[in-house]
Amino acid sequence: MSAKPKLALSVQYADASLKDTITRPLLRRWVQAALFAPAELTLRFVDAEEGRTLNRDYRGKDYATNVLTFAYTEDEDSEVTQADIIFCTEVLFREAAEQKKTVIEHTAHLVVHGVLHAQGYDHEDDEEATEMETIETELLATLGFSDPYAQR
Repeated sequence: MSAKPKLALSVQYADASLKDTITRPLLRRWVQAALFAPAELTLRFVDAEEGRTLNRDYRGKDYATNVLTFAYTEDEDSEVTQADIIFCTEVLFREAAEQKKTVIEHTAHLVVHGVLHAQGYDHEDDEEATEMETIETELLATLGFSDPYAQR
């Protein structure tokens, strides 16, 4: 078994509604599963107001979204991946209910998704989306979760 990449992980619960459910040990496990290189990551859980402000100010989209990744080393060859990954708890709860998933399943998926973005993966075109979705599905399977795209 290969060694896990080194991880410096900070977790912030600006909105504490998931603090008792989505714990630091779970987050570390999910992040570590999606890492291909050493990383320094901050995961921050926010309310809809902060999520909307960040999405508006940095992406020009005036609504709260499920996950935002601010990658500071966005290529696969960087020695250390550095990123802030922001999760909007209200959107996580709503989407989990809409998709008939637990909030744990949905959050695990979005953590993996955000960590892949931090490492330079994207889904701007069909080929990139297929590659990223395949990697997400495989990683989530190793964590005991079903294919997040199976219900489409």
